Amino acid sequence: MLVNRIRSLGALLLALFGALALVVVSAVTSGPAVAALPVVSAEVLLAADGDVAIPNPAVSYAEVMAGSGTPIPWLGKDGQYMQLVFDHYLAGKFPSLQTPITPCDDGCNVDGLVTPEGLYPMTGIKDLPLTTSVDRGVTILDNQIVTDLADNGPVGSNGALGVLGYSQSSVIASLEMEKLAAMSSGAPTSDQLNFVLLGNPMNPNGGLLSRFAGLNIPSMGLNFYGATPADTIYPTDIYTIQYDGFADFPKYPLNVLADLNAFAGIYYVHGGYPEAVGADFVQLPVSPGYYADGGVTNYFMLPTEDLPLLTPVRSIPLVGNPIAELLQPDLKVLIDLGYDNPFADTTYADVATPFGLFPQWSAFEQLPGQLFNGTKEGLENFVGSLGNLSLADLNPLALLGNGTAGAAAASPLDSLTDFIPNVVNGLSGAASSAYAALLPTADIANAVVTSMPAYLFQLSLDHLLDGDLLNAVGLPLAGAAGLATMAGGFEFLVIADAAQAIIGDLSGLIPF
Repeated sequence: MLVNRIRSLGALLLALFGALALVVVSAVTSGPAVAALPVVSAEVLLAADGDVAIPNPAVSYAEVMAGSGTPIPWLGKDGQYMQLVFDHYLAGKFPSLQTPITPCDDGCNVDGLVTPEGLYPMTGIKDLPLTTSVDRGVTILDNQIVTDLADNGPVGSNGALGVLGYSQSSVIASLEMEKLAAMSSGAPTSDQLNFVLLGNPMNPNGGLLSRFAGLNIPSMGLNFYGATPADTIYPTDIYTIQYDGFADFPKYPLNVLADLNAFAGIYYVHGGYPEAVGADFVQLPVSPGYYADGGVTNYFMLPTEDLPLLTPVRSIPLVGNPIAELLQPDLKVLIDLGYDNPFADTTYADVATPFGLFPQWSAFEQLPGQLFNGTKEGLENFVGSLGNLSLADLNPLALLGNGTAGAAAASPLDSLTDFIPNVVNGLSGAASSAYAALLPTADIANAVVTSMPAYLFQLSLDHLLDGDLLNAVGLPLAGAAGLATMAGGFEFLVIADAAQAIIGDLSGLIPF
């Protein structure tokens, strides 16, 4: 996955963000580590009309796609991706499906579908941009659906096809839904097809591509497609982990802390869906009458206990976790101001919700009391966390690590023989890495000075023509805050990626 490729770079970036968060919270009050996926207590709320769309139990064959940076699903997660998503999202829903095997032979009914999964520049400087990758992915998925549902296909005459998408492939699946809905004839019937989407960037209420629907950035090949159709005829389950910046982006991006936390969530949350368990997710409310009127999509969210923004702070030896425990309650209050409560019965997961300006005034009225209680809770957690430290944690030798044994001395003649080609290759690689960063830097700069301002200007003009002066001024500022945070973060990663490569190339020139 993309997350695995750039997590080391994200740690450096998030350390800076974490430092900023410490300063902000200190000024105001003196707010998951996905591997474990702890969850806070939350009231399990059913749909507003008390009904649940049941996935099609007749699914007899499934196609599984992965996400950006993982075009071959059975290679994801060190070869465990197919088994993880089968165990956690498919097996319990569709009893006819069997444990996936690779390659999928005649007795197999869970297959991996290869799609491009490029996301320039995050999956590589010379990789496919998102729009091209998604377009090709939709073509591949569409052809595969036709093949699987054919008379001689593997689904069978009485079965149905299940499609699982993750991250970018959720976008592919969403656009395929739109394509099938637009067909005048020949589309699969409602009992022939089923979708399961993980970490969906087109999540109607929270997906990054639906928050800024209509934005198009040609220089980077990015198209903000809008929302996954809630009126699809095909039973669908959409799973989101709270604070995942791709699937749960803030509604109010003027809250820069929420933006930074969402960006952190891209690294520390978005990669954790395969390990999460579908049964642990909380069902989200939908608009009144949605299911009664024929809606067949379920929306689920897994609450996140530990803020992604504080994950780098927790990694600081000895004092990191106590500091994070001190800050988290208040920081969470401030970050959550960037969202409407997703578990409230007045927040509808099926409604495409663009970004807004400010939350309701009642949220600010509750803020002083919440910060007071958060400060108290943070102090208690800080003291409790200090009490959990052991003598082993205080051992300076343990903090320094075990070290490494000395290496045997190399022959001076061998070192001299290897030195010249090492210098040439090292300098060549460093130069290549340096100029490779120029193209995405130029593309990001192009987007910041052309596509993004044009989008925000049109947004302002639309509200101005409607006589809404507040949103005509405020919404472009809010959009600029959210988009600038993401653009700046991705540019930092491009530079950090190049710097890491340059350091690696030049480190071979050091003769010790």
